[in-house]
Amino acid sequence: MSTGDKSFQRSGDLNVRLHAVVPGGAHTYAKGEDQYPAGMAPVITHGRGAHVWDADGNEYVEYGSGLRSVSLGHAHPRVVEAVRRQLELGSNFVRPSVIELEAAERFLGTVRTAEMVKFAKSGSDATTAAVKLARAVTGRPLVAICADQPFFSTDDWFIATTAMPAGIPSAVAELTVRFPYGDLEATELVLREHEGRVSCLILEAATQNEPPQGYLAGLRDLAHRYGCLLIFDEMITGFRWSEVGAQGLYGVTPDLSTFGKALGNGFSVAALAGRRELMERGGLHDSRERVFLLSTTHGAETHSLAAAIAVLDTYEQEGVTARLHELGEQLATGVRQAAAAAGVADHVVVRGRPSNLVFATLDEQLEPSQEYRTLFLRELILGGVIGPSFVVSAALTAADLDRTVEAVARACAVYRKALDAGDPTGWTGGRPVRPVFRTFA
Repeated sequence: MSTGDKSFQRSGDLNVRLHAVVPGGAHTYAKGEDQYPAGMAPVITHGRGAHVWDADGNEYVEYGSGLRSVSLGHAHPRVVEAVRRQLELGSNFVRPSVIELEAAERFLGTVRTAEMVKFAKSGSDATTAAVKLARAVTGRPLVAICADQPFFSTDDWFIATTAMPAGIPSAVAELTVRFPYGDLEATELVLREHEGRVSCLILEAATQNEPPQGYLAGLRDLAHRYGCLLIFDEMITGFRWSEVGAQGLYGVTPDLSTFGKALGNGFSVAALAGRRELMERGGLHDSRERVFLLSTTHGAETHSLAAAIAVLDTYEQEGVTARLHELGEQLATGVRQAAAAAGVADHVVVRGRPSNLVFATLDEQLEPSQEYRTLFLRELILGGVIGPSFVVSAALTAADLDRTVEAVARACAVYRKALDAGDPTGWTGGRPVRPVFRTFA
């Protein structure tokens, strides 16, 4: 397929081949072809800094890199060099390596609110381990998840509650309950309704909006009053909110917390961290019944831990979090100005913390619209910008931001035409993009 001066022929051919051998055509549903406009789902060959190139040779400024995991930019020299040095020493042994100790001490030296840490390869492994530990410690079966947040794990305890529960016994879903973000009274009602059965409250400390004053401390107190643990999912907030995580930024220490994404700058590493008395239940020096906490063959691959140490050093020494906020503020200002100039400021909306910007695409009635999202994504791609969000990486330059705002301005002009016509389908290029969680294809 060719659109304007861009061809997507090779990417199209590769997508066909991917679907023939990989269910869904990608190893993460959020990277699926259905998340992009028809015929415009680039297959990436390589990336450097904030730029990526596809199989047709098209170059893009990229946002949301690696689903928010690549916060320093692709092939960051410091990270690559640390990994290269470690690879020559071997990656996996029959006993712990020295770098496992170094990485754990380095992590705890940054996230000082935690007392012990255990590494894994995926965020889902870490959050599920946190839930299992909470159940073991409390002797209670239920997990309470924040109803206003989209994702916690690929494991049954969470997926059973989504629109894609196929293959999971319905009884599993009954072990997960929900509470609303920011509402302590409503959360207490949930705890009362299931009194003595809730093992933990798990949530992201913040997402698009800042937590209400006193909310997180109040939630911790509420959890403890009802005998359950508080777990912070810091997959996104960790390092992107501050080098010490959301818990350090907001001054509220959870019982357990989980980290990933930015920790490895694209390398596979996640972490479960928390209070010593809890974490020791998965150790060898506790007299209570043991918990099979985390035990993975590749959980402490040495090169990923080398990457994590390099990332932690870079964040601290180069003030990466502050740069992410600065870049995000500049981008948000430019996007809002472009939307306002095109008369679509109420329809193309930038939300969230500057380091973690998302965009909403609203229709004539100011309701979220997949059709208008398709239009917007399509025009951005044609303008050399790709991403499901406006989540920045530290590798972005002033020229990248200018290029992005120019692409947004062109997209907003088309958006205005579609609003005036009362129908965006003439500008979507085919079927709309789809939500990840849906029951049928």
